[in-house]
Amino acid sequence: MITLNVNGETHRVDVPPDMPLLWVLRDVVGLNGTKFGCGIAQCGACTVHLDGKPVRSCILPVASVGARAVTTVEAVGQSPSGKKIQEAWLALEVVQCGYCQSGQVMSAAALLARNPNPSDADIDAAMAGNICRCGTYSRIRAAIKQASQA
Repeated sequence: MITLNVNGETHRVDVPPDMPLLWVLRDVVGLNGTKFGCGIAQCGACTVHLDGKPVRSCILPVASVGARAVTTVEAVGQSPSGKKIQEAWLALEVVQCGYCQSGQVMSAAALLARNPNPSDADIDAAMAGNICRCGTYSRIRAAIKQASQA
């Protein structure tokens, strides 16, 4: 049994230690907001926070999480930076198809938590690993800027 702290709740899961955190969250814990995209940590759709830092859950073995806090898109709005990002995302209608957006929101919220007033270069660096097939990058940047000024 592995014990996880997910969104402030304790979950004891009986899974192989090398099972990716993504599949534990989706298939065992029942939190479907985190998406599978590429399976090789290149697209960012599976991004969650591990003690506030963005990580790719598709390649992270669940046994390596330990006692660190996992935050998913379902709970990111409980943090000040996550709430600002979610509000800006809605205000600027960032979402098009929406598939990548949970990962985009998680990366953006982590950026604002560590850097409340990011430059364009900071945004580019933080968001570089998140792919949006719909090309909403300009709206994503504008939303991060708006959230940083909120």
